Amino acid sequence: MRKTSLLVLISCLFIVVFSCDKKTKSQEEETILKGKATILVDETLLPVIEDQKQVFENQYNASISLVGKSELEIVQLLSKNKQQLAILSRELTENEAEIFRVKKITPRITSLGTDAIAFISHKNNSDTIIDLEKVITFVQGKNQNDFKGMVFDNPNSSTVRYIKELAKINNLPKDKIYSFQTNNEVIQFVSKNKGLIGIVGVNWLSQPSPAMQESVSKIKVLSVKSLMTETFVKPSQDNIASGLYPLTREIKMLNYQPFPGLGMGFASFVSGDIGQRIILKSGLVPAKIPNRNIKIRKEINIK
Repeated sequence: MRKTSLLVLISCLFIVVFSCDKKTKSQEEETILKGKATILVDETLLPVIEDQKQVFENQYNASISLVGKSELEIVQLLSKNKQQLAILSRELTENEAEIFRVKKITPRITSLGTDAIAFISHKNNSDTIIDLEKVITFVQGKNQNDFKGMVFDNPNSSTVRYIKELAKINNLPKDKIYSFQTNNEVIQFVSKNKGLIGIVGVNWLSQPSPAMQESVSKIKVLSVKSLMTETFVKPSQDNIASGLYPLTREIKMLNYQPFPGLGMGFASFVSGDIGQRIILKSGLVPAKIPNRNIKIRKEINIK
């Protein structure tokens, strides 16, 4: 009897020790600068984050898998603790982050830069401007003759959520509203159909892939009149940075890892000097303007 109890006790101790060793080994394999990690990325923000991943992996012994999904899909995965790292244009609500609060995991939120939502049309359309007030009344189901139609990406995307919040509606109207899955599909559809207005993340226009360059060349970006001014403004880098463009949103890294892992390292990299230069070069606005060092020479040699 005593021998049996002793064997049970030893077995239990073995399981506990093995579990602890396994957890420690798993955490040791991933540090802030090495290992493997998966980061969910809002599909509307994907191009510039792919550039960051490439440079980060070239500098460190790390492998990052970027998974582009709609905002709603990402939030659902985070809320169920199926993933712990994400790049979004908003933070989780208290209800969405409940599972992490129960586990006493405090998120690390890092601001990476500022993006914008752009309105596009076929390049042969006569209009080069769009009134934001008319957009709002249109998606509210009013004044349906103002536009031939509007084209959105995934119905669960951050772009759709942004426009619905702006118009203070729960659902988009069914008439004259088209939706696809990706920003590229929106661009392609608008480039082939005159009279339609597409709504996309500006990053897809400033950094088109080689396969999309022809479609992008067949559309034009519209200047937007805000609700507060009479001026029509394009989503240029300067206008986004100054706040003149009315449809901007902050890019954030949400890190719910319970230990210092690649999420912390990648966020530090993107918010650091090199990462901010990549964002600046992409046409978006960095969270911190990178320093420019100017060397002044006391003498100039003229040959």
